[in-house]
Amino acid sequence: MVVYSFYIFDRHADCIYKRRWLPTASTPSNSSRPVSEATTDGNVARSRKALSAEDDAKLIFGTVFSLRNMVRKLGGEDDTFLSYRTSQYKLHYYETPTNAKFVMLTDTKSGSMRIALHQIYVSIYVEYVVKNPLSPVEHPGGIGVNNELFEITLEQFVDRVLNATS
Repeated sequence: MVVYSFYIFDRHADCIYKRRWLPTASTPSNSSRPVSEATTDGNVARSRKALSAEDDAKLIFGTVFSLRNMVRKLGGEDDTFLSYRTSQYKLHYYETPTNAKFVMLTDTKSGSMRIALHQIYVSIYVEYVVKNPLSPVEHPGGIGVNNELFEITLEQFVDRVLNATS
């Protein structure tokens, strides 16, 4: 299983953390083309213009928000939105009791990441961000998570636990 990206949105719909992992692909080193997205099979897709990180996060949140609302209207308040799959990726969603939203994009072959997202929330986010007295409680104006221990631990978790199962 390959993890492509990970986002955290706060209760005000601001993206407070984003991390992307692009698979290594064999591309010529003298290529002058702009940064591009990777497809699930590792080939680099050059046809789509790369979005800025902010635009990408806005599109992800808008998609999650719309699908979550649609699931609640069709199925009732007890139904929850967990994931969806396209031909290129699978989006996994986890919402915390404090309305923080964790979103992970993986390859299409991955199973449910709900437990992994819960582990990231409990073991990494709460430990290194919520319990950190220097970390702000609110993230006004898009000030995001800026914690080196959080980033290192998240990287290790993704490499060791998630990417190791592929």
